[in-house]
Amino acid sequence: MKNSRGFLILHGWAGSGSEHWQTWLAEQLSAAGEMVRYPVLPDFDTPVLPAWLSALRQELSILNGSQERVVICHSLAVVLWLHHAKTGSVTPVERLLFVAPPCPGGCLPEFANFFPVPLDKNSLHQSARSIRLVCTDNDPMCPERAAVYYGQTLGITTEILPAESGHINVESGYGPWPSVLGWCLSQ
Repeated sequence: MKNSRGFLILHGWAGSGSEHWQTWLAEQLSAAGEMVRYPVLPDFDTPVLPAWLSALRQELSILNGSQERVVICHSLAVVLWLHHAKTGSVTPVERLLFVAPPCPGGCLPEFANFFPVPLDKNSLHQSARSIRLVCTDNDPMCPERAAVYYGQTLGITTEILPAESGHINVESGYGPWPSVLGWCLSQ
């Protein structure tokens, strides 16, 4: 029997940790009876794009039994998804949430192999039926402003959080994040 919905939550560079909103979200979704995949991506302190792409494909294959596949990407996982979409051999997911992606101006040597970012609007929109970006205008990992660099360039519905939200992580107050849980369960 197929699961009605499956969630894949992908962390960014250096992982998310136990207090991060992604960890909280995975726990909340699991408690609600949802199928949740929240993998630790390989070598997350010094990630290598081909290894992360392989892990992503493996995780997506696990969700193939779900009628609705929902993917939630934070930070570097957004760039990972854009590389994945660019391959062109992607079975689309139903919903895709991008949160606080890094931009070239925020790129660190530890994950420089993920850049340049493939900003291919067509391949992105073929990879998901619905795409949403949540970001801020003062993310230190994206001085170019994600709403412009990603949202406008890729034609993504964008929500800009208040300035104090920074990189939308624990340091900026995002442990529990009820509105993202609401988005996950709303459809």
